[in-house]
Amino acid sequence: MHRSTDRILTSHVGSLIRPESLREIHRRRENGEQVSAEEFDRVLAEAVEEIVGRQAEIGIDIPSDGECGKAGWTAYLMKRLGGLRPRQRQEGDPEPIDPRTAGRGQARFKEFYAAYDPIQQYDWSGPDFFRSAKSLAHSKPSSTVECVGELSYDDTEIKRDIRNFKAALAGKDFVDAFLPVAAPESARGVRLNRFYKSDDAFLAALGDVLKTEYKAIVDAGLLIQLDDAYLPCEYDRRLVSEKAEDVHKSFAAYVEMLNYALEGIPEDRVRYHVCWGSWNGPHTSDVPLRTLLDLVLKVKAQAYTFEAAGPRHAHEYQVWGEVNIPDGKILLPGVISHATNVVEHPELVSMRVQGFARLVGRENVIASTDCGFSQNWNHMRVHPQVQWAKLEALVEGAQQASKALWG
Repeated sequence: MHRSTDRILTSHVGSLIRPESLREIHRRRENGEQVSAEEFDRVLAEAVEEIVGRQAEIGIDIPSDGECGKAGWTAYLMKRLGGLRPRQRQEGDPEPIDPRTAGRGQARFKEFYAAYDPIQQYDWSGPDFFRSAKSLAHSKPSSTVECVGELSYDDTEIKRDIRNFKAALAGKDFVDAFLPVAAPESARGVRLNRFYKSDDAFLAALGDVLKTEYKAIVDAGLLIQLDDAYLPCEYDRRLVSEKAEDVHKSFAAYVEMLNYALEGIPEDRVRYHVCWGSWNGPHTSDVPLRTLLDLVLKVKAQAYTFEAAGPRHAHEYQVWGEVNIPDGKILLPGVISHATNVVEHPELVSMRVQGFARLVGRENVIASTDCGFSQNWNHMRVHPQVQWAKLEALVEGAQQASKALWG
């Protein structure tokens, strides 16, 4: 994995707003129209080429494929994992875990979420610019996903994603390139265990099968980024009913299992991403970074990406100066927020980068974003034009920081 040896490198968390051609294919499918595999594959390959090309034009050093090959953040696993099935919810099912509202802030901000959800930005260019109040406003989902058999992994789509990404990278001057994938805890998410003897056994089985995905990416010469938003979010939710020390001990055991899933994968090919959820809400019950940091640093990854630009976590950059970071580690702090249409000034980006450089050394910092811009194909945190403007500000701010840090 490359470091910022003579200038501050730039990257982001992975998901980018899919090109309109790809979103239109998904809309057609969602509306019941038959779309041939050949047409979908062609449009997908063109979309990856477009989104990688745009990153090259802006000057991003370490790009992703924008997660174009995925319908959604962890929803993509439904096509890749055997043993899962969707079904209608039934009486007696446990309530689905919504990490945004099942945590300690739920009661305090019920009125906010009742007003916010119906106008949550969805698809800026599609016919459903805003989700309807009827479909949201905390209505209970009518379907759920359950594990009903031994988990298995189908590598067809990851091979396709690698092929498209490498074709798009060809001839472009990038430093590195990465593909984001779901970490086991986030892959479990709200999926119900109906097969394994315990939820811990279900989680371990996910780690076993996801190894195939992780290894395929690294074997292709790409970096992997393990996305694990469920670690901070689930930590918060469990504090409602469990003692803090018990929750921490449980997640320490999870990290050991995660490291087992990474066995055989060189540490310098792994980025580990944690965030407190990508929605634009109050976040007052977010677990402090200081509480989670020992868990994060135990993950066998060379680089750690995390929120550091949003108003609930920007102050936490100081925490990195309070801990002994193992030699060789790289930080990819979010110096750009994904959750607001306000474009950061490059001077602010530069200031944030320099703050981290003073704490951990300039060569150990790569400028990044707080989270992804589009967790699902039709779910956008900002307008597409704003997304690219933010990445331009990221690059310009990194350039300014480089001048200040290297002269």
